[in-house]
Amino acid sequence: MRINLTSVLVDDQDKALRFYTEVLGFVKKTEVPLGEHRWLTVVSPEDPDGVELVLEPDGHPAVRPFKEALVADGIPFTSFAVADVQAEYDRLTGLGVTFTQEPTVMGPVTTAVLDDTCGNLIQLAAM
Repeated sequence: MRINLTSVLVDDQDKALRFYTEVLGFVKKTEVPLGEHRWLTVVSPEDPDGVELVLEPDGHPAVRPFKEALVADGIPFTSFAVADVQAEYDRLTGLGVTFTQEPTVMGPVTTAVLDDTCGNLIQLAAM
């Protein structure tokens, strides 16, 4: 058994696609129209056949209060692995990304938390 898809709940798929590709550096893999929304996925350019991240619309009534509660408490929705958290922090802050947590060493792991502009906090982590 393995993970092949995971989702991040976004308030605007177009804005999310721009942020996740043009800023974070993922690449679009799948885009299928589904009425008002799309089945929209991105992947790491380092593993184009790996796990796909679904940019899932957050239209369900339970989603927005859930996301707002996580953000209010400073809890990331998901985590992305990077080779060097400080280098990504420097690159992304240079692109105007807002971080709610600067790079922080936590034992064997270094983390930072960013705002994805789509209603989520995302953790970057390196071991």
